Order: sequence, then C-alpha cells, then structure tokens
Amino acid sequence: MTPRDKWINWGLFILLALIWGSSFILMKVGRTHLNGLQIGSLRILSAGVVFLPFALFQARRIPRARIPLLLLSGLLGNLFPAFLFAAAIDRIDSSLEGILNSLTPLFVIVVGLLFFGMKLGRRQVAGVLIGFIGLVLLSLYSGFNASNFGYAALVLLATLMYGINVNIVNRYLRGLDPIAMATVSLSLMAIPAAIVVGQQEVFSMLRYDEGALLSIGASVLLGIVGSAIATALFYLLIKRAGALFASLVTYAIPIVAIGWGLLDGEGFTLVQGGCLAVILAGVYLVNKK
Repeated sequence: MTPRDKWINWGLFILLALIWGSSFILMKVGRTHLNGLQIGSLRILSAGVVFLPFALFQARRIPRARIPLLLLSGLLGNLFPAFLFAAAIDRIDSSLEGILNSLTPLFVIVVGLLFFGMKLGRRQVAGVLIGFIGLVLLSLYSGFNASNFGYAALVLLATLMYGINVNIVNRYLRGLDPIAMATVSLSLMAIPAAIVVGQQEVFSMLRYDEGALLSIGASVLLGIVGSAIATALFYLLIKRAGALFASLVTYAIPIVAIGWGLLDGEGFTLVQGGCLAVILAGVYLVNKK
C-alpha cells in the first residue's frame, strides 16, 4: 500500500466518523419541530430515494429466495433503529446516544453466541463482560430516572437490532454483494417510510410552522449523508482497507458525538468519559484478532 493509499483510507475513516458521529446532533435539530416517527421516516425515505437508481440496477443480483431475509435486514438494520434513535433524542443527550451506540459490536457477539452458535474465546467473553460493566456504570452515574431510562432503553434496543441484523447477514446473506444488499434494502424500506411521511403530513407542516423547515432539512440531510452516502463510503473503506480497519470507526463515533454535544451545551462528566473508556475497552477486546 502506497502512502497515498494510506492517506485516502484515513481520510475516508475520518469522514465516516464525522458523518456518523454528527447523526445524533442532526436528530436533535430535527426533534425541535418533528417527532421521532417523522424524523425516522424522513431519514429512511431520503436515503432510499438516493439509492433507488442504484437499486434498480442491483436488484437483479439478489436471488428471489433471499428477498424476505433482505426485507427483515432492512427492518432491523435501518427502519426500526431510525425511529428508536429519533424517539430517544427527546429525553437523553445526543452525546449519550453516541456512547450507547458504541455497544453495537458487543450485541453482535451476544446475539451470535445465544442464537447463532457463535464460538467465543476467553478474550471475547472478557470484552463483552467489560463492555456491559461500562454500560451499568454509565446507567448508574448518568442520572437516569424511571422516565428517561426508558428512552435510553430505546437506544439499546436499536443497537440490539443492529446486532441481530449483522448475524442474519453473516449467516443467511453471506455471498451477496454488499452494495446490492445496501441499496436494495434501503430502497425497499423507503416504501413504508413514504407511507408514514404521508400519514404524518410532514411536508404540509411547512405551510404553518416556519421552524419546521430546519427540522425537515436536518432529517433529510441525516438520510442522504448519514445513511446513504455513509453506507457507500463504509463499503468503499472495507474494499480498500479491510473490514477490521473499517470497524475501528466504532471508537471514533462517540468522540465526535460528544464534541457536538459539548458545542450544543450538553454536559459531559469525567465519570461518563471513564464509562466510555470501559465500553470501548470491551469493544477492543471483542474485535482484537
């Protein structure tokens, strides 16, 4: 690999971290005039529309027998988490969402172990335990009460869905072109998202709510950049630098999310920073070769 290739790979890595780490503050902007259902549906609809021309070309590469599994992957990997993350942002900080999102690799391992016959070494088991210790500490010291703990649980449910989806893809969709899966799956999810957008009368809000334009724009930007473009960049990075290097973006996402939160006036304590360090240490052990 030439020095130029390394610079390009690191550039893609940083760009991905900035995009995905900024997703949480965009949801917060969207939440000022929209509800979680509206933000999630706008996000998926805009991403699906961007991917539609590519999906029409890539659809022929998907065997018909795999379409139901691809639909399930779209629901668990895109549609439902988009609604859950957007709903939770109303009661918990965007930086905290970024920290909780970093648990995704641990849920991949736990789901794989419990339901997909995944074999774990002692290092992976230790990583999962350390990660969940970090989660428990974060829950204890982040001031969760009975009401906002439920909203944090929405984020955890979304990361659990990500974990299930990764295992489904690894077990039942292996061998399919990842670009084809991503474009077709997101385009299919745009159909229910469009129905929700119509039922919620999102765009009609522009006639009587001047502030809705910013929220709608942030949600559409979230879909186009945070879902569609970021997905394409992620697969490009995997192709150029390998899956292991690309997966390390997990460590950078919460750092960017915390940075945005601080700029927006959100609080962040040393205890939360320590909990993040414990969680990322667990993720590191899980992913270490």
